[in-house]
Amino acid sequence: MLTKKQKDLLVLIKSRLESEGIPPSFDEMKSAIGLKSKSGIHGLIKSLEERGFIKRLPYKARALEILKLPEGVEQPEKKVIKFNKSKPDFTSLPFYGRIAAGTPIEAIRNPDTIDVPLHMINPRKKCYALEVSGDSMIDAGILSGDRVVIQHCDNAEEGEIVVALVDENEVTLKFFHKEGAFIALKPANKSHEIRRLPSDRVRIQGKIVGLLRSY
Repeated sequence: MLTKKQKDLLVLIKSRLESEGIPPSFDEMKSAIGLKSKSGIHGLIKSLEERGFIKRLPYKARALEILKLPEGVEQPEKKVIKFNKSKPDFTSLPFYGRIAAGTPIEAIRNPDTIDVPLHMINPRKKCYALEVSGDSMIDAGILSGDRVVIQHCDNAEEGEIVVALVDENEVTLKFFHKEGAFIALKPANKSHEIRRLPSDRVRIQGKIVGLLRSY
């Protein structure tokens, strides 16, 4: 038997997958389920995964697949991505590797390239790829060595995972939250601290739209 919150979360994910093709964000889950923190959502997702109801997909951030549903809840129809055979299924993006401190994205010249699935990006938007270093985002399913696909932008919505340049001297991948005149850069790992900085010390350089992992 599932708890009410586990079942409610499963139904929410099912509904969003059917209507939009992607699950809700952790902030949307938190608000809909009535929890005060995203750690509670992490716990619910972990328990649903351990009991075989959902699966976290390794190739894209914030990607979940429903494996089964409790009795009385209709199984969602699986969405199939169809590629246009007249066009390539992959596209090449600039790959900046592990970004060094003090190196804004736009300052890096002659980057390598990496092929990514075409469905991960909006072809009308400028995108690039980075390699993740460290464990600060592991609870969001982003591991050290993963390669993340970033859509270039200079602003972000609440709860999005962004590439932020701090003091023109440090590039970091964190959850974005606006707190009045401050920006909170929140990790997805309890062993790391939240950084709250004046808005003028933080410059957004993109938001995550996909993730690539090799085994």
